[in-house]
Parts: sequence; C-alpha cells; structure tokens
Amino acid sequence: MSNRIKINKVKPVAYNAMLALEKYIESTGLTTRHKDLIKIRASQINGCAFCINMHTLDARKDGETEQRIYALSAWRDTPFFDEQERAILALTEEVTLISIHVSDTTYKNAADLFDEAYLADIIMAIITINAWNRIGITTELEPV
Repeated sequence: MSNRIKINKVKPVAYNAMLALEKYIESTGLTTRHKDLIKIRASQINGCAFCINMHTLDARKDGETEQRIYALSAWRDTPFFDEQERAILALTEEVTLISIHVSDTTYKNAADLFDEAYLADIIMAIITINAWNRIGITTELEPV
C-alpha cells in the first residue's frame, strides 16, 4: 500500500473541484460508450493501473465487449470501432500525448463528425481523465 498523499483528505476543496468536473462530464450528452473509450484509452497511454482497472470494469458493466476492450490499444488495426469512435480515439491519443500536438487532420475529422457542443464535451472528457490519471499515478493509487 502506498504511503503517498491522499489529496481528497488533505485538499478536499481541490479534490471536490475535480469531482465536479467529472460530474459535469457524466451529465453531458456524450454516450456511455464514447466516455468509456476515452477513459480507457487515455489511461492505457498514461499507464494508470487504477484507472484502467476501474474503467474497463465500468465498460463491461455498460455492455462493452471483451474483444473491443482487449483490442483498444491497437484500434487502428481492427474493424471493431466505427468512424466516430475512431475519431474520438485519435483525438484522445493526441490530446493525451499533447507534446506532439493535435494535428489539423485529427481535429478536422472529429469536427466533421460531431457538432461543436459534442466535440467540446469530448475534449473536456479527455482532459478530465488525463487529470485523474495524473492524480492516480502521482499518488500511487492501486487497483482494487
């Protein structure tokens, strides 16, 4: 068990601000499947074991298939994801790996498939899970 800081205990106001952002994401029109794909893929890239565990369990409960979950890290090479999901996964990867920047091609593809409000919520969902990943990794949260 990690002896690192528990931000929710030490700085509950900051932690509650993160929870408020998460609650906002859950209240949006984003489909459950889209939210699950964003959370799992960003967590895979960031290597957050706690979040990978939590979000794959949630995705299974939400009806996601084992096959798609297992293939998610190689989504480009499978026929399992539709055009919208592929756009979301590409955007998730580029926002998560922000130092490479979000390409015009990736952004335009997403913008062509989603209206501005939905795209804004996709971007906010990606940003939110990346923040949670950084909290989980920094504080060494362990899967349960």
